[in-house]
Amino acid sequence: MTFVDDLCAFSVTICPHRADFITMFTLLFIEDDEAIRTALRLVLEDEGYEVAEAGDGETGIKMFGQLDPDLVLLDLRLPDISGFEVCRAIRRTSITPVIMVTAQTDTSDLVDGFDAGADDYVTKPVVPKELAARIRAALRRTQLIEPASSSGKSLSKIGDVEIDRNLGIVRKSGIEISLTKTEYRLLVEFADHPGMVMSRDQLLERVWGYEYLGDSRLVDAHVRRLRVKVETQPEEPTMIVTVRGMGYRLLS
Repeated sequence: MTFVDDLCAFSVTICPHRADFITMFTLLFIEDDEAIRTALRLVLEDEGYEVAEAGDGETGIKMFGQLDPDLVLLDLRLPDISGFEVCRAIRRTSITPVIMVTAQTDTSDLVDGFDAGADDYVTKPVVPKELAARIRAALRRTQLIEPASSSGKSLSKIGDVEIDRNLGIVRKSGIEISLTKTEYRLLVEFADHPGMVMSRDQLLERVWGYEYLGDSRLVDAHVRRLRVKVETQPEEPTMIVTVRGMGYRLLS
């Protein structure tokens, strides 16, 4: 049975999580392989999503502006412009979740994707249940932009960085900085646990909502990207520091 056959077979299986999740969302799938697009569209429509398709990067960017989808599935290898360029174009105007769908598993490709602004990734051949779980988790994060705070404070300050939870924005030295929703939730998670060592597994569960699907590279790449935005010297961080063999810790 081929990858496409597997996807089509899965599309007739009812997902056990559908009953407790609002599925009236629009997804944009940018992928040049028509067979994969069609098969995944069937899977996702069975999950309750509306799915729009684009076969190249330029069309994908145009459709994104027209549709304002809730989430984008993005192939990195497109026939006209790269998925990295598409992601950067989306990030100029939007913090909509972007999940890379790629055959590439090299760390450098994944890091480049995260640096372009992607929130997550799945590798080909796609496991339908994993993709569905990652989409649900990403969409839940968009509904929970302000995580519950153990401090109960609407404002948090870390050095010259201020988190305004009421508005869902972050300022550095009084100037608002642009964070994706995932980066925002990651920073809030650190702010809620100052001084505590947070393992990568803990961060995957609390920020991404994954108990078993995660990859430590996902956390490392987002911490690196977050440091670029909030640290004065990202290569020598003094705020979010690495605890070798354990994870990360916020120095308040």
